[in-house]
Amino acid sequence: MDITVMLSILGIAVTAAVSAVALKKYSPETSVLIAVAAGVVIMFRIISEVSPIIEEINSFIDISKTNIDYVPVLIKSVGICFVCQFVSDSCRDAGQNALASKVELASGITVILLALPMIENILNTAAGLIGG
Repeated sequence: MDITVMLSILGIAVTAAVSAVALKKYSPETSVLIAVAAGVVIMFRIISEVSPIIEEINSFIDISKTNIDYVPVLIKSVGICFVCQFVSDSCRDAGQNALASKVELASGITVILLALPMIENILNTAAGLIGG
C-alpha cells in the first residue's frame, strides 16, 4: 500500500472522528452515520489495494507447487473475517454490543463451515497415513 493511500485513509478517519464527536451531542444518529460512512469509504479504499496481495499469493503458490484447492478457502475466510470485523466494530460504535457479538459468532461459524471440506480432506489423509 502506497503512503498516499495510507495518508488518505488516516485523513478520512480523523476527519470523520472529529465530525462524529462534534455532532454526537446534537445528533447521535448523524454521528453514527458519519462513522459508518467513513468506515465504508475506508474499506473500499483498502479493498482497491488488495489485488497486489492476491497476485503475490498466486506467485507463492506457483513457486511452491502446492495444492491450490485450499487458496480460495483461505481468501474467502480472510475476507469474511475482515468484513465481519468491520460490521462488528460499526455495531459497537452504535452501542449495539450484543449485535456485534452475534456478528462475530456468525463470522466464526461461517469460516468453520467454509473450511469443513478442507478439514475432512486432511483427516482422510491422516487416516490413510495411519493405515485406516
